[in-house]
Amino acid sequence: MNIIIIGCGMVGSELAAELDMHGHDVSIIDEDGIGFELLPESFSGFTTMGVPIDQDVLRRAGIDSADALCAVTDNDNMNIMVTELAAKIFGVPKVFARIRDISKGEIFESLGIHTVCPTRLVVNAACAAIEEEKQTTVDIGFENHNVSFATMEVPDSLIGEMPKDIIYETGEILFAVLRGSEMIFCQENEKIEFAEGDKLIFAKKG
Repeated sequence: MNIIIIGCGMVGSELAAELDMHGHDVSIIDEDGIGFELLPESFSGFTTMGVPIDQDVLRRAGIDSADALCAVTDNDNMNIMVTELAAKIFGVPKVFARIRDISKGEIFESLGIHTVCPTRLVVNAACAAIEEEKQTTVDIGFENHNVSFATMEVPDSLIGEMPKDIIYETGEILFAVLRGSEMIFCQENEKIEFAEGDKLIFAKKG
């Protein structure tokens, strides 16, 4: 498949690398190009720098022959605008948007735009972790994919450390930190120091 990815942050670069490894023709757009540094040396796809809602930028990235487009920037409105352009102007068969705002996700799902809401995934995992103390792992399905959420008390060795100091397993990320009654969603390059009593929620592709 010819697949265009919008946004080359942690999510976009990981998605691009994974799809490229699976043999798809991948083209990724990043507004300032800085995110391209996150792509592995083995990445064989194409990179395009520019504003994703610019139709000329989309054409340079190959949208006229795209089978699918995934918009995974940190900006909900950008993701929605790009998927709308891809579906309605360029007729891309499959479009997908990453949405942080739960209410937006529900609205655009009703319009036929496939969305995934990390906020909703975190809320579901956090509720399961809080309400089912004996259940430390929760699997949540999204279409044909599963995400496994594992909860653990912060170990003494990580108190005072930050997410970047964790040694992650392949395909694993720190999704959120539970601190008392507060849930801190761990965005890219989150600068938070772990404290005693924190609960860490890890997400891993199933």
